[in-house]
Amino acid sequence: MSFLKGKVALITGAGRAVLANGKSGSIGYGIATAYAKEGANLVITGRNTSKLAAAKKELEEQYGIKVLTVQADINRQADNQAVVQNVVDQIKREFGQLDVLINNAQASASGVTLADHTSEQFDLAIYSGLYAAFYYMQACYPLLKESQGSVINFASGAGLFGNYGQSAYAAAKEGIRGLSRVAATEWAKDNVNVNVVCPLAWTAKLEQFKEAFPDAFKANVHVPPIGHFGDAEKEIGRVCVQLASPDFKYMTGETLTLEGGLGQRP
Repeated sequence: MSFLKGKVALITGAGRAVLANGKSGSIGYGIATAYAKEGANLVITGRNTSKLAAAKKELEEQYGIKVLTVQADINRQADNQAVVQNVVDQIKREFGQLDVLINNAQASASGVTLADHTSEQFDLAIYSGLYAAFYYMQACYPLLKESQGSVINFASGAGLFGNYGQSAYAAAKEGIRGLSRVAATEWAKDNVNVNVVCPLAWTAKLEQFKEAFPDAFKANVHVPPIGHFGDAEKEIGRVCVQLASPDFKYMTGETLTLEGGLGQRP
């Protein structure tokens, strides 16, 4: 996979979260690890600076790549264009290029029914997910056009299948899918491909969801037919590596469900 050596990938929401058993439990960090193993330099963003610092330390020490961390939080109160532009400006200063954009960050009040959802909870999902993808794609487009790079956006089975208690989350994720398809059409002329991943992996957020909303967890989260939840690095991150490869440039505007057989659809 030498095509990634010396390339630069921006991954949002890639701090190093930890599971109850002490193992890493973040899809973003799993993707970052997969990219680092292939020699890509990384830009990782998130709200928690200590998690970003932990990710930077481990990735640089283990894989000999360079990691730029930028604290960034897209929310209703922030000047979000300025927040994202700061990330892009730092990428330009540090690396002078961007080859892959991965919009992974997302917060939500999953487990709250539609009837009980507040405007603040809806805003949380829409801003952290849909608006974040919009601002990052818009700001990164000139760099991606120059590199003829790739965009990988994250959606969810919650939107595909209408999961109980996940109305705002599902709305944000389906918005991201629509945004991605339009970008795939508009950016095809620039050889920038845009695809979507809907993952199922055991993460720290899923652990928290189980504790906070056991009924919604029981209704939505099932062991897939393959017999286990996905590994964030090996079964999600490795696919994201492939999606940025020259072999997949002809594929754009598509949604891949990485759910071990649960995400089957027509």
